[in-house]
Amino acid sequence: MRPILLRRLRTAAGVLTGGLTALVELPLVALCGLWLLATWPWQAAAGGAPRATRLPYEAAARLATAERTRMTYFYGSELAPPRATSRALSYLALRWGVGVLGGAVLLTALIGAAYGSTLLWIWFVARDANPFVMFASGLAGLFLLFLSIQGVESVAALDNHLAHRFLGPSPADLLQRRIGELAATRAGIVAAVHDERRRIERDLHDGVQQRLVVLGMLLGRARRTGAADPEKSRELLRQAHEQSQLALTDLREVAWHVYPAALDDAGLRAALEALAERSELPVRIDYALAEPLPEAVRTIAYFTVSEAVTNAIKHSSAALVTVRLTRDATMARVSIEDDGTGGANPAGGGLLGLARRVAALDGRLTVSSPPGGPTTVTAELPCA
Repeated sequence: MRPILLRRLRTAAGVLTGGLTALVELPLVALCGLWLLATWPWQAAAGGAPRATRLPYEAAARLATAERTRMTYFYGSELAPPRATSRALSYLALRWGVGVLGGAVLLTALIGAAYGSTLLWIWFVARDANPFVMFASGLAGLFLLFLSIQGVESVAALDNHLAHRFLGPSPADLLQRRIGELAATRAGIVAAVHDERRRIERDLHDGVQQRLVVLGMLLGRARRTGAADPEKSRELLRQAHEQSQLALTDLREVAWHVYPAALDDAGLRAALEALAERSELPVRIDYALAEPLPEAVRTIAYFTVSEAVTNAIKHSSAALVTVRLTRDATMARVSIEDDGTGGANPAGGGLLGLARRVAALDGRLTVSSPPGGPTTVTAELPCA
């Protein structure tokens, strides 16, 4: 309830401020119009006085910049910086009317509040007044106040729409921005896949391959020994069997890091619980997802937890890692917190790879790791 009230008060303050700026915008628009009419011959003539003709647009851009600041602060709008063009002047020519409308709505709200408050105090002041008339006027005031409150929201929405129409990024700008985001995401995914391949190759080379080399050497020695020394041959075969088991364990570890089968067979919760069991650090899972996540989101969530836990084991000197998973209508949030020493670098290899994975789904990864800890890695993944 309190956040809604604060938001409405902030919106009302934005509408009130917009009403005050309208008192400046109307005379400015009139003066700019007269100025443009007066300098029309120079605008039409080639090689005229361009500076003189640009002055109204520059003044309009300055005031439009002030409006952009107001709307960003009170409404949270995202607007492009205004340019000294006719669009800025056209915006002010329409915006002052919205500002006057907002001021009128706020004045109406005050009148409604004044009449509505009579239900509380009029009975003690006007004892001879008609009770029916007093009651009806109070109810009418409350009704007027209710309509005015809704009107404030509507004026703010109209204010937003007008600003986005004239000052907001154009469809071409939005498309260009999206193309840039997709290009950066694609490059990040290519780099992440390359890093993952290198890690798998390193794990196979340093782990499984070395085990298999030792296994081959032991089997070769056992074969050469043969019947000449049966006891030594049996010992070599026993060592070879141990190496085969270790190689199988390493191979399973590599396969688990590539993609855990439990993620498909039993779901995200079971995969995370298995990860916690295999971890060298105690890992506490707070799983608050009522519904399963989409497959792509589920996979990214798992690897985010896996990489963050691995980093905590290697670098944080932590004693406990806490994993929390929550979800609302549009976003799934995965938070991994450790009680280690902090100081994690978001640009490090592991966290940078995670950020690229999350960005591939239009998600966002944030890292909070002050010196002394704790370190909190939070991934926000769209799942609508």
